[in-house]
Amino acid sequence: MEYLLNATSKNILWSAISTPTGLEGWFADRVLSDDKIVTFCWGKTEQRVAEIVAIRSYSFIRFHWLDNEHEREYFEIKMTNSELTNDFVLEITDFADEDEADDVRELWESQVETLRRTCGF
Repeated sequence: MEYLLNATSKNILWSAISTPTGLEGWFADRVLSDDKIVTFCWGKTEQRVAEIVAIRSYSFIRFHWLDNEHEREYFEIKMTNSELTNDFVLEITDFADEDEADDVRELWESQVETLRRTCGF
């Protein structure tokens, strides 16, 4: 999925997608990081733990949920810059079962909308 953002600063966007504080602004209620292991918390009881399996500064961050039995499945948040408009594009790659794909797409759309509001994109 791709989302056009009216971001003017690659530093602000990179911080929003790659740091615990940034992710707390739009992706999860609380984010705890211990090097490559990241715990995402929602509400008082829901939490999932992911490992950062790949990262390139100012480009992308890829997570693998530790409770996912499929080693090759991940979710990735990638930022690219459109040379034509100078806007940033957020590319989301996520794996879902066919019957859950629409729900996952709606969840990402909601999360990215929150990102737009909190960061002014």
